Amino acid sequence: MKRYLIATVGAAGLLGLAACGDGANDTAVGQTEPVNAAQDATSAVVGQTSAATLGANTLEGYVDNAAIGDMYEIEAGRMAQERGVSAETKALGEMLVSDHTAAAERMTGLARAAGETIPTEMDERRQGLIDNLRAADGAEFDRVFAEQQVAAHQEAITLHEGFADNADHPELAAFAGEMVPKLRTHLERARALEAATDQ
Repeated sequence: MKRYLIATVGAAGLLGLAACGDGANDTAVGQTEPVNAAQDATSAVVGQTSAATLGANTLEGYVDNAAIGDMYEIEAGRMAQERGVSAETKALGEMLVSDHTAAAERMTGLARAAGETIPTEMDERRQGLIDNLRAADGAEFDRVFAEQQVAAHQEAITLHEGFADNADHPELAAFAGEMVPKLRTHLERARALEAATDQ
């Protein structure tokens, strides 16, 4: 039943993303900014729903979402360091790579001890975010990066806060609780960057 629900939420998200495209062969590079922005907005809604329900309430959902979230953050952070225009974008990218790499390493050990398998690649939703980020250039890259980071960290906070009181898995729950202050710092930095890129 749990896997069925995860598949249902995932399928709903993919349908929402697909509906934003203008053809079956669209790629992020060939799409327009409004289409990519709509996909990112759809991803944010799907992510929040998933984090608040399945991810925050099931061990498998939490581990999968947290691990994939870390992968996305590390990749987006690296891109920000390489392609960001502003010093603030580059600095946030560096912070994300450092903090999420450390988080991924800690969680891998805890999850394996709990008998969970760690995903080895991003899901289609997070890969879509990376593709849309890759399609943006110059100041537009900084804007898209900031908007994605606000949504991604709101989702991550919902996920980790929701799992932090899980009495069945106290070590992972403690880890989730420890992550929340760092995620809030990332969110504050992303919001400041978003405000700066809107000017």
